[in-house]
Amino acid sequence: MAADGDRRPAGTAAADPCPDPAADRPDADADRPLVAHRHRPGVLLAATAGLFLLAVVAAGYGLRAWGAAAGTGGGWTDWAWAPVALALLVQTVLYLAERPVRADAGQQRELDRLEVAVLVPLYNEDPGYLRTSLASLLAQTRPPQSVHVVDDGSTTDYASLRAWWLTAAERAGVRTTWQRRANRGKRAAQLAAAAHCPGADVLVTVDSDARLDPRALHELLQPLADPRVQAVAGVVLAHNNRHGLISRITDLWYVTNQLVDRSALSPLGAVMVCSGSLAAYRAAALTDHREAYLTETFAGRPVTFSDDSLLTFYALRRGRVVQQPTALVFSAMPERVGHHLRQYLRWMRGSTIRSLWRVRYLPLTHPALLAQVLRWYQHLAATATAVLLLTRTWRTGAPLPPVLLAVPLLIVAGQTLRYLTLRRSDQPLRSQLATWALTPLAVAWSWTVLRPVRWYATLTCLRTGWGTRQHGPEVALAPAAG
Repeated sequence: MAADGDRRPAGTAAADPCPDPAADRPDADADRPLVAHRHRPGVLLAATAGLFLLAVVAAGYGLRAWGAAAGTGGGWTDWAWAPVALALLVQTVLYLAERPVRADAGQQRELDRLEVAVLVPLYNEDPGYLRTSLASLLAQTRPPQSVHVVDDGSTTDYASLRAWWLTAAERAGVRTTWQRRANRGKRAAQLAAAAHCPGADVLVTVDSDARLDPRALHELLQPLADPRVQAVAGVVLAHNNRHGLISRITDLWYVTNQLVDRSALSPLGAVMVCSGSLAAYRAAALTDHREAYLTETFAGRPVTFSDDSLLTFYALRRGRVVQQPTALVFSAMPERVGHHLRQYLRWMRGSTIRSLWRVRYLPLTHPALLAQVLRWYQHLAATATAVLLLTRTWRTGAPLPPVLLAVPLLIVAGQTLRYLTLRRSDQPLRSQLATWALTPLAVAWSWTVLRPVRWYATLTCLRTGWGTRQHGPEVALAPAAG
């Protein structure tokens, strides 16, 4: 599962340098590289500008019509949107300013000399996803020096897959270890993996269901040419994005979040979370905080989730954290509503804790702290504005004009157009457009289901149970449909 911030990493597919005819491969394309690339035609930028302009016009017209119907001539609530609109404008300028980092020839030689080790924590992963994840590591144009897999007490038997992997890695010239240990959680598994590569300059976290684009590692390392950069986030796409409505909506929502929110923070060096599916850290970000990473507590309770955001937090305290929009990885997303809600609930509980950490420990002038405060304001303002508008409707008896309801939809539709800037080899354009067309449903789901879940997560952030995978894999590799 992508960005699953838990005890299990994620992985998906890639070319296999050592095919194993005996291995169970439910996906017929498991041994072919899964490739994606950025595609930024001017028509998408024009469409985004057009949708935002329509939103401004609709808001102005709707507020005037509503004020006239209510006999109030507008009012101060009309201006409640102004700070939110300004924040949206700044965010839009920032995410449009994001560009992939490119090292020059001298910097590239330095990057090529880096000792890169990949950490793969494993807990009850589907064998099909795990195999394609590991195979994709061996198909990289810039292979890692070593890969270290730690089975954190899975109930699934990986004996044959382990044998295949050890042979494949040896043939590819990649040092590797695979250890099985009693279940102690993802953080302990990562530290156990890191213990096998003490000389590494860069530690790359990869989830056990994460299938890397063949150029993913090369692209991920590019920003590290700047010594100020301490961590780099890759961009996660859903491997199983055509396996049902939930996976499609999640893919649309998750990709948009990365290409809007994270892309806006990246030019500031203030990315708040590097997804566990694919992220690179200078080794000291983990090794200098071993004890704190393993023993984090909140209100006296041990915190075992939100590991990705904690590693990112350590990196933020040391320097810049950026996103490389061309470092692409495919990860398994939930396919059932229950799984999706449990995952989101865990993420939001972790987000609540981490946001408090940022405000408490980051310097007052740190852009990530300022972004965190702005994010709190946006969530509160959006909720408060909705309450104010509904209250005014009830008080005056004037119904909310339908054109006003279209404003948030137009804004989000402009943002979700970013989803179309990533083209992938396993999805025709018509399928991608069909996913983008789900934007109204995604907006409705976010406001009616995910927003209440977010508030519930904030109120129950002391509950630190995992909620997924205790009884085995929740998503299995299968041929894509449609």
